[in-house]
Amino acid sequence: MQPTHRLMIGNYVGALRQWVQLQEEYDCLFAIVDLHALTVPQDPAKLRQRTLEVAALYLAAGIDPEKSIIFVQSHVPAHTQLTWVLSCFTYMGECSRMTQFKEKSAKQKNINVGLFTYPILMAADILLYQADLVPVGADQKQHLELTRNLAQRFNHYYPNTFTVPEPYIPPIGAKIMSLQNPQKKMSKSDPEEKATLFLTDPPDVIRSKIRRAVTDSERTIAYDPEKRPGISNLITLYHVATGKPIETIVAEFEGKGYKEFKEALAEALIEMLRPLQQRFHELMAEKTELKNILRKGAEAAGQRAHRTLRKVYKKVGLLLPDT
Repeated sequence: MQPTHRLMIGNYVGALRQWVQLQEEYDCLFAIVDLHALTVPQDPAKLRQRTLEVAALYLAAGIDPEKSIIFVQSHVPAHTQLTWVLSCFTYMGECSRMTQFKEKSAKQKNINVGLFTYPILMAADILLYQADLVPVGADQKQHLELTRNLAQRFNHYYPNTFTVPEPYIPPIGAKIMSLQNPQKKMSKSDPEEKATLFLTDPPDVIRSKIRRAVTDSERTIAYDPEKRPGISNLITLYHVATGKPIETIVAEFEGKGYKEFKEALAEALIEMLRPLQQRFHELMAEKTELKNILRKGAEAAGQRAHRTLRKVYKKVGLLLPDT
């Protein structure tokens, strides 16, 4: 994840919670991709702070440094070193066809080269570790396809260099929509802060945001995402917070009003986030443990990355420093 904004409930449901389960079955590496964040202007102090916060939330959500490698992307120089080699095997047309590049560049006057080559750095993030599987959402499938193409192209010229990764499509989880505009997905970059439920929001803020969340004029608790997206989104959040089936929630609040439902929802969300927030604040209050985990993670990731980079350098004809 990029440390550009605070993480929200959608990041937890769609990724973090599933990553915690994946580490029980796979050898996992989880990076905080701070280099990717530089494609748009950043406040340096905020970026450093957000990087630590994302790392703390990884741990607070249940990612275990004894089972997985957690590290900051910029702490492993091999990411940018491999990016340069891969960029020499990437065609201009491939990067210009990336949907995310076209969408983001349409919103900017001066487009930097980093935004254009962003998918190549992402390919390096993956190929450095000879990853078999990459958890991806719909918005990243095209980038992963480029990664696969680059691995296959490089292997054509220099056989047996890279593992060609396969996408790991997680089970479809709950889709969390904006609290203020339930027709669109909740976004951590939404300028209207009350539209987004952040993982670190204190209880009073959660209560306020849920109280002000958009519903409709029907006044009954019913689940119909097409006709009644507002209340349906809140029912989905209640399902996320409690694990109760949608049908059970609707039956539980039959004959009750929005005020009572919203109060119960807010308390359920606060309770779900309580242990995560407690651990997060412990880590952020005493950053020594957090930085040690990131340092050890970077060392472990760096050892793996160096093996791949050394192989790549040797194959393309670069003189290794110890030969």
